[in-house]
Amino acid sequence: MQAEKMWKVGTGEGITVAVIDSGVGETASLQGKLLPGQDVSGKAGGANDDVSGHGTTMAELIAGTGEGGLQGLAPGVTIFPVRTATGQTEAESNAGRSTLDKAIRTAADSRAQILNISLGGEYSAADERAVKYAASKGKLIFAAAGNDAEGENKADFPALLTEVVGVGAVDKKGTIAKFSSHGKVVDIAAPGSDIPTYCDKALDRYCTGDGGTSAATALTSASAALIWSKHPEWTANQVLNVLIDTAGEKTPSTYLGWGIVKPRLNLLENKGDPGAPDHNPLMPAGADASASPAPDAPATAEDAKADAKAKAADRTDKTAAESEDDGNPTLWVALAAALVLGAGGGAYALIRRRPTA
Repeated sequence: MQAEKMWKVGTGEGITVAVIDSGVGETASLQGKLLPGQDVSGKAGGANDDVSGHGTTMAELIAGTGEGGLQGLAPGVTIFPVRTATGQTEAESNAGRSTLDKAIRTAADSRAQILNISLGGEYSAADERAVKYAASKGKLIFAAAGNDAEGENKADFPALLTEVVGVGAVDKKGTIAKFSSHGKVVDIAAPGSDIPTYCDKALDRYCTGDGGTSAATALTSASAALIWSKHPEWTANQVLNVLIDTAGEKTPSTYLGWGIVKPRLNLLENKGDPGAPDHNPLMPAGADASASPAPDAPATAEDAKADAKAKAADRTDKTAAESEDDGNPTLWVALAAALVLGAGGGAYALIRRRPTA
């Protein structure tokens, strides 16, 4: 990643990311990084009451200062917390998705340029309408592709929607993570294995394991923020086009989409074609946002992404083929947290074994 070199060019300053999640706690690593958020969950508490630690982890991966916690990939970013999924269990979190449409609309009406949605589930027409509303306001939207590859490999929404960039996860070798859902839902990939996460609502220690496509989504949002901070005059479409153009794949693959995000290629080497400001690169050539279904139309969420990939020779290779000048994917080992500081000041190295049980 060469993060330290990138930070000499920019740290994401001037960019706000809306973290639509379980809330974002006011940790030491996020000191001075949080805007007053919004809670649309309908449950007790507020935007800073994170009962699971999930949203706080995502916020630290994006913008953490590293003081007493995770070092974020874009430490100059400001976070706008939007609390929607508030459960500690999967069932409770899924129930929290009932307010996801409100959360997306709240974020769309905020100053945030990027919406980070590190969650997913079943299709909702209300969510699709909210996504289209956010896209119409020029927001760049990232969502987790899902962690069900070893199960039924269900594609998660809202990641599968045309206006949303679906993010898959890779491990430290640049290979698709075993859990990362694949197919039309994946547009791009980022590290998601061996990333510590907060264990619970106490927010006083990190657990080992995998951050999953949730963490990969946060790191992709941070990557976009770094690029957008360098080019504040660009539109969301142009930032996304550069992310895709520098990700390494000439045609989208089943597992990695357009490849693994590499913001350093733009920040340090000025690579990446921004393309047309008004064209979403995930749409088929010649199409634009007006070609999408109207907000009240029946769901056709997979169509545009399916059409775009059908025009390319879809590949099933599970590893990122990297040329020497594009960098080695193992450099992602450093990614957003060189050290994790746990309760009592203990240090945890980022690279961890996955739990065996």
